[in-house]
Amino acid sequence: MTIKDLSAQTGYSVGTVSRVLNNQPNVSEKARKAILEAAAECGFQLNANAKQLKQSHSNSVLVVVRGTSNEMFSGLMETIQARMATTPHQLIVDYIDENSNEVARALQLCREKKPLGILFLGGNREHFQAGFERIGVPCVLVTSDASGLCFENLSSVTTDDAQAAKTAIEQLVTMGHRKIVVIGGRREDSGIAHLRYKGCMEAFEKHGICFDEVLDYESVRFSFEEGYRAARNLLARGREFTAIFAMADVMAIGAIRALRDAGLRVPEDVSVMGFDGLAVGEYTVPTLSTIRQSVDAMARRSVDLLLENIGQTQPPRHEMVPFELILRESTERK
Repeated sequence: MTIKDLSAQTGYSVGTVSRVLNNQPNVSEKARKAILEAAAECGFQLNANAKQLKQSHSNSVLVVVRGTSNEMFSGLMETIQARMATTPHQLIVDYIDENSNEVARALQLCREKKPLGILFLGGNREHFQAGFERIGVPCVLVTSDASGLCFENLSSVTTDDAQAAKTAIEQLVTMGHRKIVVIGGRREDSGIAHLRYKGCMEAFEKHGICFDEVLDYESVRFSFEEGYRAARNLLARGREFTAIFAMADVMAIGAIRALRDAGLRVPEDVSVMGFDGLAVGEYTVPTLSTIRQSVDAMARRSVDLLLENIGQTQPPRHEMVPFELILRESTERK
């Protein structure tokens, strides 16, 4: 007998069954009674790890940050910490590598820290599909859309990444650029890199622009150093391009440095467009054109959604904050 079997037998979701068996909040008394009776009748036994979860919860809120060099996440964390400081909850922040499994890490920390809720900064859809059902506390996925995952304890706050990337490419096309290369994350992940890549492809197809998925795309981590390396790799291939779209401002800034080190001028020889709207982009030379996400709004709304769901049962909500195209010195008409 498994949790899924109990779910099928009682008619309650796997998440609800998990919360009842682990003595967690946000479950009606009717559901709790029915599930416990069914478990007793079937002789259901939790494993040792699950039994540990039955201990009382702490007063903490956990934040799992996917990526140790993501400057936008640093901005999100500043607002999250300031907002949480006005509450009685203790904040536990855990940073993992951007290619690590955030759900598996959260499960481990749930056993150790027993948080009341979790904020995920960044996420891979496949990780949630494979293991999130074992997490019973309220959660909010920040910067990635969880609406299609259909977990009753998982809300999300994000930007329309595909549309934003499409807007960036279309702006470069409007400026006369037809030879555009892209620096981004792992397209195989079902996260923001995948969505932003999808938006790029939609724009290229719409405008009839040829894009070689192997030669015109460089997949790297979200950092200054990796943006620099990506631009150097693109130049080394001998590809002719007049514009770079980077899926993060840190990548774009690194790329600008690489172009200058190669003797190229930005934007006279190559225009560069970023994504995120980091404050540092206002002070680079040249200043950085970018897609600005509303980081403060995203962080505040994520915390508010989580707090509203701690201690009470509410349906998940999936919200998008607006983005803005910011044109500065790093792009010009071809």
